[in-house]
Amino acid sequence: MLGLMQSRPLLISGLVDYASTWHGSREIVSRDSEGAVHRSNYAEVAARAKRVANALDALGAGRSDRVATLAWNGWRHLEIYYGVTSSGRVLHTVNPRLFPDQIQYIMHHAEDAFVFFDPVFAPLIEELAPRLPLVRGWVALCGESELPKTKLDGLLAYEDLLGKASPDYEWPLLDENTASTLCYTSGTTGNPKGVLYSHRSTLLHAFAACAGDALALVARDSLLTVVPLFHANAWSLPFSAAMCGAKLVLPGPRLDPESLYMLLENEECTKAFGIPTIWLNFLAYVEANKARLDLSKLKLKQVLSGGSAPPRATIEKFRDLLGVFLQQGWGMTETSPLATVSSPLAKHEDLSASELIDVQAKQGRQVFGIDLKLVGRDGSDLPNDGVSVGELKVRGNWVISGYFKGEGGEAVDKDGWLGTGDVGTIDPDGYVQLTDRLKDVIKSGGEWNFLDRDREPRHVAPRRVRGRGHRGRASGLAGAPAADRPCPRGTEADQSRAAAIPVTKAGEVAGSGRCRVRRRSPAHRDGQAAQDGIAPAIPWTPGGKRLRRRALSLMVRTDLSLTLRLPRSTCGPSRHGAVIGAPAA
Repeated sequence: MLGLMQSRPLLISGLVDYASTWHGSREIVSRDSEGAVHRSNYAEVAARAKRVANALDALGAGRSDRVATLAWNGWRHLEIYYGVTSSGRVLHTVNPRLFPDQIQYIMHHAEDAFVFFDPVFAPLIEELAPRLPLVRGWVALCGESELPKTKLDGLLAYEDLLGKASPDYEWPLLDENTASTLCYTSGTTGNPKGVLYSHRSTLLHAFAACAGDALALVARDSLLTVVPLFHANAWSLPFSAAMCGAKLVLPGPRLDPESLYMLLENEECTKAFGIPTIWLNFLAYVEANKARLDLSKLKLKQVLSGGSAPPRATIEKFRDLLGVFLQQGWGMTETSPLATVSSPLAKHEDLSASELIDVQAKQGRQVFGIDLKLVGRDGSDLPNDGVSVGELKVRGNWVISGYFKGEGGEAVDKDGWLGTGDVGTIDPDGYVQLTDRLKDVIKSGGEWNFLDRDREPRHVAPRRVRGRGHRGRASGLAGAPAADRPCPRGTEADQSRAAAIPVTKAGEVAGSGRCRVRRRSPAHRDGQAAQDGIAPAIPWTPGGKRLRRRALSLMVRTDLSLTLRLPRSTCGPSRHGAVIGAPAA
């Protein structure tokens, strides 16, 4: 027997209409690259999104055509989010921080038909255009008088397009499994692969994000969205904020600590979302300027940190300096991305401050709609005992079934489980503790070398002075992101193997391109001096993560007989390195 309930398709257009109708006056605040603040609201954004849909009709964009964006977080980008997806096209958000060749590959592979871009990216677009023959139109996100000088033929102005388009548009009644957005991940082997989300998966993910034990979003919230709109749908915020009617604050490209602080204060933000390096710099700014800042004006209560594990010191500093609860989330582009959140349980109410941080430092427990399990090297399921270490596998209503165009072959097994490549434990309460990446754990001496997490340092303090290289400070790594990146102090691997301590060579400054590697061996335990060598710089991805495999290959090309141990991109008790390579000679 079936139930007698209506079945309406879950569509993004329903979110847009709901926010416009019942939260129409709730603000959408944006700041551009010059610092100018623009104020809109859900009603205005929804009306202009319908103009976007009509403009795409006029340009000849068909159903399911890919429409790309190269843009920072701003109100126009949000209008495109809603207008493209609600009209049955596929929004392809492109990360402008990638290398031009990667961007060209991604946009050509996606077969983007139209590209909307911030004027600041005009030189990049001019470089890419000759190698993107499938693109039928280029639109700069500005008025006609602000069009950048470029050699592009037929460049259109966004405001001119919308000015000519009608505000009257009836959203099509789509199948809820229709593709809505497309994001590419570079976290896999080979070329970046496309993750194609559906309207159904997007709305179910938004429901989960709004839940109390997840992001706990409500209409009274003001959300500082530091996470880029081009990164995994900005962790669902364009959709989950519309679902609950929360205020959205979009900071544009200016992510320096002072600019973020001003937005937090002026817009009375209650929650903020971004990666750990953003918060490291932000806390350093607040601490250095707290004598002149009126911290009582801040309404901030909660920060969600994702992308990599925040150092324990960051969690403590938010608590002690600002009275803010830092919540950690874990996921992947392939999981939309929300999979786990480090929300406390009722049993944790009586924990000491230090014990509660132990909970916050974990990647969290799964949200409803996601299934997780650990698998051993032989493929057998492992117990959730907080001790057994294995690969984390995931499946659920917003997890991929395969990559766009079938790239990479079968992405999931016959039961729908996706191998995440993350290694860790799950405790009896369901909290995930990641310890490594599977591709960074190398078989050596007949065994898999996972670092015992109990040897990891529990306190990692933010660096205050960039360029001062000493033990425990990861300065001097060429190509590193501008944000300071702490690393463990005095970290050592198994004493029978080798360990590397990233420090700068005496006299060298940060960014010089080299780092010192110290070898530890049985002879060193017997009192002999450690052997030092200078290795090439550790390379970084455009997303700010260390390329540890490539670093190892660089080490091999030197004549140093060393085993290299690299910390995660931001280190703490919940993310750890592994011993990789062969035992020390």
